[in-house]
This record gives sequence, C-alpha cells and structure tokens, in this order.
Amino acid sequence: MRIGLYPGTFDPITLGHVDIIRRAAALVDRLVIGVAINRDKGPLFSLEERVAMIDAECAILSQETDTEIVAHPFENLLIDCANDVGAQLIIRGLRAVSDFEYEYQMVGMNRQLDDSIETVFLMAEAQHQAIASKLVKEIARLGGDVSKFVTPNVQQKLAARLRR
Repeated sequence: MRIGLYPGTFDPITLGHVDIIRRAAALVDRLVIGVAINRDKGPLFSLEERVAMIDAECAILSQETDTEIVAHPFENLLIDCANDVGAQLIIRGLRAVSDFEYEYQMVGMNRQLDDSIETVFLMAEAQHQAIASKLVKEIARLGGDVSKFVTPNVQQKLAARLRR
C-alpha cells in the first residue's frame, strides 16, 4: 500500500489545499493529512477545530477519489511523522517560485534524516496559486468575501470565529 503524507498547519484549510489533496489522492492508496500543531504560528483555530474542518472536507474527497484520506495531528519532526504513519511519500504543494527555495532545503534535510522517504511537489492550479491561509484570515478579519478561497463550511467557521 502506497501511503502519502501531506503536512501543513491548515489554519484554515483552503481551496488550494483541497486541490492538492484531490490530486495527491490519485498518487497513493492512503493519504494522511498531517496537521502540524506549531504553536509558534499562533493559529486562529485550535488543533481540534482544524482537524474537524479537514475531516469534513476529506470525507467528501475520499468518496470522490476512492482513496482513504485521514487527518493526523503531529508535533514532531516531519520525517518522524512520516515514519509514524508509514508514509513513503511526502507531498508538498508549491504556489510560486518563492516556495521552492524553502522546500528545496527541507527536502535536503529530510533526505539526510531518512533517504527512504521521497518528496513529491505538486504545483497549485493557476486559480489557487495566490491563496494562502494567512491572507484568507486577513481578508475575513477585515470583512471581505473569502468564498473564492475556502469551502462554504470553512467560510462559516471563519465568520463565526471572527464575529465581533
């Protein structure tokens, strides 16, 4: 069974993430969405809330793709998380060339830690390349329409969280 790990903070999950998940599901038999705890980023949503949003989106995607897709919170090294879930592939999404330099360094370090795990990059579709969770939160915080960037479920969660 080929298992892939798609890690991120997903605060919140965006249509860009959903696009990468859908496409990654075609590459593996089981896709684990690694939800990073990362306290340094000060997430808007708790770990439990982020996992619940991912579970809701992935239930639909699992049926569409006929691939098992599950959320898995983690706070350890990415390579250790990959080993914990039995992943042979780490899937990373790229939006722009600026993402590549950081990701290139991460691959090098991960290969030093465990060269049996490959990293696969998927480019975001053109309509999703500008989407970043940080920007989505800022738009929502300032009362803007985020419906082009997140699913209706996530849009409702953002509105509820940011209601003044």
